[in-house]
Amino acid sequence: MPVMPAPATLRWRLADDDGGHPALFSDDVPGHRDLPSVSYLHVRARRIISRVPEAARLPFRFTINAYRGCTHACTYCFARPTHSYLGLDAGEDFERRIVVKVNAVEVLRAELRNPRLGRHAIAMGTNTDPYQPCEGRYRLTRGISEVLTAAGRPFSILTKSSMIVRDLDVLASAAERGLFRAAFSIGTLDEDVWRSSEPGTPPPSQRLAALRTLAEAGIPCAVLIAPILPGLSDDAAGLERVVEAALDAGATSVTPILLHLRPGVREVFMPWLEDVHPELVAYYERLYHRQSGYAHEQHARVASLVQRLADEHGATVATPAGARGGAPPVLGPALSRWQADQLALDVG
Repeated sequence: MPVMPAPATLRWRLADDDGGHPALFSDDVPGHRDLPSVSYLHVRARRIISRVPEAARLPFRFTINAYRGCTHACTYCFARPTHSYLGLDAGEDFERRIVVKVNAVEVLRAELRNPRLGRHAIAMGTNTDPYQPCEGRYRLTRGISEVLTAAGRPFSILTKSSMIVRDLDVLASAAERGLFRAAFSIGTLDEDVWRSSEPGTPPPSQRLAALRTLAEAGIPCAVLIAPILPGLSDDAAGLERVVEAALDAGATSVTPILLHLRPGVREVFMPWLEDVHPELVAYYERLYHRQSGYAHEQHARVASLVQRLADEHGATVATPAGARGGAPPVLGPALSRWQADQLALDVG
């Protein structure tokens, strides 16, 4: 297996058992398109459960992220800036240099013995997708789910991947005990928009099929219509298709979330937009003129539209927190800033 030397600027140590080199291979996972070679940087975490400070005002207390970076390569991913903290860039490095906490499962077992954790639910998928293609090789998400279920700990998973069905046995068992709920991110059913903006993800149709499989197994599933891209996936007809498809597959609720372009994400997204949709660049510059990178007026319009569509179809529109039992992508910017500050502590 070929190897690559780690860059000298990395601010953390590679795992000793990795020989100081990242693994280099191409993912081969059914349902995912061909991806370029990706290097996986093995680290041994000092801790795996991250506590969210009350000052962050997020609707969940604990998170787990076994991976950093994501080969789904979504152009708009709010977690991209966290890679910069590691001495890697938020663009290509985020997509092709994935940090893997190889000891995540064993560290979790030890941490769950801490009585100060209480009985709070734990959210997965708050930074990068726990079912990105490399999960097929490392199986950390499955191991984490098994440990949480055995411990009677409630948890949730947000994903764009159909790979979650591989763990149906574990997740259905957890759901039967009232411990687990899932959420799928499906921003559009338009294949052109999906192919260009989420180049490493399974097709939305496969996510809907996975949702149906989980729902039929008794697992509560929500759909986050996220992110909704102005001028590309915010039309009424397109959003209605998503709402109808989600409900038909068994979703318990839908939640609209508009694109957020905070610093670090904007620098990746806007060049992509200029390349594939140059006619929309001026529109986005006007829409996202605030430093916060959030288009409040547009969000209100889209939220109202989805509420009307949901009412017409007898669906529930959940708040981002309610949609997945606690980890809302709409609050991703606050979460990712907090997580960047935590990286020095949880990666040894």
